[in-house]
Amino acid sequence: MITAPLHYCRLDRDDHILVVTLDRPEVLNALHAAAHAELERVFDDYAADDDLRVAIITGAGERAFCVGSDLKAIASEGQQPYPPGGFAGITTRFDLLKPLIAAVNGLCLGGGVEIVAACDLAIADEGAEFGLPEPRVGLAATNGLARLAWQLPAKDAMWLALTGKRIDADEARRISLVNQVAPRGAALQSALALARDMLECAPLALQATKQVMLESLAARDIEGAMRRSYPAMERMFASEDAREGPRAFAEKRKPVWRGR
Repeated sequence: MITAPLHYCRLDRDDHILVVTLDRPEVLNALHAAAHAELERVFDDYAADDDLRVAIITGAGERAFCVGSDLKAIASEGQQPYPPGGFAGITTRFDLLKPLIAAVNGLCLGGGVEIVAACDLAIADEGAEFGLPEPRVGLAATNGLARLAWQLPAKDAMWLALTGKRIDADEARRISLVNQVAPRGAALQSALALARDMLECAPLALQATKQVMLESLAARDIEGAMRRSYPAMERMFASEDAREGPRAFAEKRKPVWRGR
């Protein structure tokens, strides 16, 4: 794990789960250049730590998950380049095969929506609100637009991108921006429950599954996707866990996953 002091996020470990809490509640967890760089290091570390299998990202406080870029910092310092991983260290990160879950606990605007789009799964508090207000301040959601164009029905994605208006958690669920709506105040606990369910699965199997799901989108057709080479899938088939699963089933016991 990261040993350098963290100033803009908090980390908590729960078994093989990493909880990353954006920790700038005084600005509704808006992010600036230093926060992006810090989160880049956090997710680099998550990728490299074999003991961590699922990560959750949420926001500090009760008001906001993340309201995007810190506009006051941009006004005073100018727009700073993002790290290679993009906004929050994850929006342009395409080599992270471990699962990411967003636990949206309040306002989720601009870059906050980009974070959700970069996660594999998302759970929203019933009081959460989502929106892309960038055009109203002369900006655009950059990388988030490309992800939303892939993930959402076209007209729903266009509505979010072109109006700058907000939608509630139920509407976010309807258009598949999130997977589930949790009771007020329960988004993180629901995400933790989901992560624990995922720990029942072999970690290498989850990584192989994520790689196939994402990289299949780059194929020209289904046949191309099926004939494509997926290194994570090859690693999974050659692993101890691939032998442990059938053995545990035959012996009528719970498998013990080693991640190797």
